Amino acid sequence: MTDASNTPDRRSFLKTMGAAAIALRADNAPSLAAAAQTKPNVRLGLDMFSVGAQQWTPFEQMDFAAKWNVKMVHFSEIRFLGSPDWKVALDPANLRKVRARADELNLDVEIGMRSICPTSSGFDKAAGTAEEQLGRMVDAARIMRSPIVRCVLGSQADRSGPIEKHIETTAAVLKNTRSKIMDAGVKIAIENHAGDMQARELKMLIETAGKEYVGACIDSGNAVWTIEDPHLTLEVLAPYVLTSHMRDSYVFNAPGRGTAVQWSRMGEGNIGMEDYIRKYVAQCPGAAVSLEVIVSNAPRVFNYRDPQAWTIFQTTPAWEFARFLALCDRGVPRALPPPGQGRGGGGGGRGQGQAGAGGQAGRGGGGGGQPNPEAQRINREHVEASLQWTRDVLAKV
Repeated sequence: MTDASNTPDRRSFLKTMGAAAIALRADNAPSLAAAAQTKPNVRLGLDMFSVGAQQWTPFEQMDFAAKWNVKMVHFSEIRFLGSPDWKVALDPANLRKVRARADELNLDVEIGMRSICPTSSGFDKAAGTAEEQLGRMVDAARIMRSPIVRCVLGSQADRSGPIEKHIETTAAVLKNTRSKIMDAGVKIAIENHAGDMQARELKMLIETAGKEYVGACIDSGNAVWTIEDPHLTLEVLAPYVLTSHMRDSYVFNAPGRGTAVQWSRMGEGNIGMEDYIRKYVAQCPGAAVSLEVIVSNAPRVFNYRDPQAWTIFQTTPAWEFARFLALCDRGVPRALPPPGQGRGGGGGGRGQGQAGAGGQAGRGGGGGGQPNPEAQRINREHVEASLQWTRDVLAKV
C-alpha cells in the first residue's frame, strides 16, 4: 500500500505552502509588529470608597489619584463629593468646582449613589422618592460629565425579600425615570452590591429595565459574598458592564463550617485576579479597571451544610455553586470568627464588623468621627499596594 505522506505530490504541496506562509509573514511583518505593540486603551480607576478612612475632600481625593497616575475617579456615593448632605454635595456650584479640578488633572469622573429600591432595607426614604433621588443624580452627572450613575439595589439582607420582589421594584423605578436618563445621555450602572444579587439576577434586572440605558457596575469582591465565582460573574455580565469595582479575595473551605471568604489587597487573594483583569480588559472594552480596595479583618462564613443557610440562595443552580466550591478548594484554611458571626447582610464594612482598618474606618467625604491615624496609615498602605500591583498587571496586558 502506498504511503500518501511520502508521495511527491504531497511533499511538493507542503513545500509550496511553507514557502507561501513565510512570504506572507514577511509581507505582513510591519503590520504584525505594529499590532503586537498596540495595547487597548485601559484606564486605571479608583473608587473613592477605597480611601474613605482618610476623610479627604474631593479635591484631596483627586490629587491622590493623579499622583498615582489614575485616569478615572469614581465618586461612588454622594458623600464623597464633599458632604453627607446631598443638598451641599450636589449643589451645582460644588459640582462645577469638582469637575474643574478634574479637568486640571486630566481625570475622567464617574459619580454614584446608594439604593434606588424603595423596598430595600438600605433605601433612604428621608431623601425623597427613588425617582427623585435618581433624577437628581442624573442632573449631577450632566454637570460632572459623568457617563454613568452608579447605584445599588441593597444588600444581602434583602435576599429574604425575596430578591425578585426588590428586582421588580428597582426595574419599575428605572422605567419611571427612563425618559430623563435617556434625554441626559447617561446610563445607570447597577452594582452587584454587598451580597444582594448574583450575576444572573442582575442580568435579569438590566434586561427587564432596558439595556439601552441600564448596565452593570461589576464588583469582583461582592461576587464571593453571594457564593459565586467572580469569573462566572464576569462571564454573565461582561456584555452589560459600564464600569467596575475590583478587589481581590482569599477563599477557602472551612472544615465543619462550609466556605469562607476574606477580601484582600490586590494580588494577595487566590481567585485568579490577574486573569480576571485580562478577561475584563478583553471583554469590556472602554470600561475602567476601577479599584475598590477593602481588606477584611476576618473571613465571612457560609455554612452550606446548614439547610437554613440556603434560605436566601434557594434559586442558586447547583452547577454555579460547584464552581464556587472549586474556587474555594484553592485556599488553605484560616482562623475563623466564632460560630454565628461572619455571615449576614451588609457590605463594605458598614457596621458589619467585616472591614479592617483598610476598609472604612471613618466614612470620609464629610462623614463623621475623628480621624484614626493608625487606621489611615493602614488604609493608605492597602490602597497604594493595590494600585501598584494593578499598574504592574496592566503594563503586561
